[in-house]
Amino acid sequence: MNYLDRNEFNFPPSPKVVEAIKSFDPMTLCFYTRIYDQGKKSVVSVRLSELYGVDEDRVLLTYGGEDMLKNAIHYFLTTDTGAQTPNKTILIPQFSWWYYNRVASECGGHFEMYPLHEKDDTFAYDIDEVIAYANRVHPRMLLLASPNNPTGNCLSPDDITRIMQSIPADTMVLIDEAYASFISSDTDYIAPLVNRFDNLIISRTLSKFYGLPGLRCGFGFIGRGHEQFLSYVNKYLGYNRFSEAVALAALDSDDYYRGVAADMQWGRELYAEKLGSRPGFKVYRSVANFILIKYPAACKEALQAALASESYKIKFMTDPGLESCVRITLGRREQTQAVCDIILQNT
Repeated sequence: MNYLDRNEFNFPPSPKVVEAIKSFDPMTLCFYTRIYDQGKKSVVSVRLSELYGVDEDRVLLTYGGEDMLKNAIHYFLTTDTGAQTPNKTILIPQFSWWYYNRVASECGGHFEMYPLHEKDDTFAYDIDEVIAYANRVHPRMLLLASPNNPTGNCLSPDDITRIMQSIPADTMVLIDEAYASFISSDTDYIAPLVNRFDNLIISRTLSKFYGLPGLRCGFGFIGRGHEQFLSYVNKYLGYNRFSEAVALAALDSDDYYRGVAADMQWGRELYAEKLGSRPGFKVYRSVANFILIKYPAACKEALQAALASESYKIKFMTDPGLESCVRITLGRREQTQAVCDIILQNT
């Protein structure tokens, strides 16, 4: 089966990752790390501190990006802020990952959705609208996804800065950047943002760009003054030492993954060229490892059957407003070509 429905990685791991796995010494697993004797949490957090220019003590490590979201949302929606009435409201984007809603509900939180707007061949945040919404509702948390899943649109550093400057200072802002590395390698904006805004968390992962969802390694960065949250998230006895070795190899393989990203760009262009001008279709611009495509809804059953017969699985959207869309993971070139051909032949 060709799984192109959950934004996973359909390419081989980098040669450095493969070598790290082959050369890992099993005896390493018999001992805890000793890096906490130096006041550090992990060899990975040290490396991330060097790469991103953020102090190591404000680097977050979690069991995938999912765990980052759960830790942050559960903590900040349940921690007493001293207010007479606890604030358990989180704002999340419309047309976004359903998991955001569930995590908030798990801890008794209340979520509200702010709009995303379809504009030409993309979806977009209206920054002024987000700011106005946050000031009107005054939530405990504001969640931004950049790029957003499933729409594939993103925020610029200037957009983030304007939002942070204009919303209540006691609203924690969590930016899910799981897909942020596919189009741009620029990370220079992260350190200035988390150094300037204490109420900011930027969440990333090795699952998407680095193609290791099975490793379950998430990371992020937080503003100053959250020692209690850091204690809540961090692991005193360290992290999975096998995962650490593989993570370091992945972080040292940027050139390899840039090559994979180039293949994904080829896929974006193919879908746009072959499907973009066909009646009933709309190919949305994406800066992630997936693409959202509107298709003639009457063809749904025939298309599902044709894909299944060729052992391909893509995501048929059911979100209100996106029922006539599919989200397709950008895989290897032969996978992309095959899916494109199946769509052309069955619509």
